[in-house]
Amino acid sequence: MDARRGTISRARVLRSNTSLPEGLLWRRLRDRQLEGLRFRRQHPAGPYVLDFYCAAARLAVEVDGQHHHDEARKEHDAIRDRWLERQGIQVLRIPARVVLSNMDSAILTILGVIGARPSASPFGGGTR
Repeated sequence: MDARRGTISRARVLRSNTSLPEGLLWRRLRDRQLEGLRFRRQHPAGPYVLDFYCAAARLAVEVDGQHHHDEARKEHDAIRDRWLERQGIQVLRIPARVVLSNMDSAILTILGVIGARPSASPFGGGTR
């Protein structure tokens, strides 16, 4: 099995085993509820699977649970983030505890990042 197929298979498994914070955030992102933007969950990107991805904004949203505080995991996340950034994908990491305790803050953070990015058109208004 090549790397791409392995990533796709892993994404399918992850979609069926969503964590509570990811599931709650997905309820707010799905069906273009956020500014009409389409988000995908457990989206394959090269060798990685992104928690959420918005192609129009080239934004990956990662919900980081407790295991992301481990030094080895932090290093892995940094390597992954650099790879994604080289692909033109901005990574936004939101702690799971924020999603669980203050969903509105998490949503406003996502909107702030999307709003701070340049539009697709040099004349403004770009496509989403």
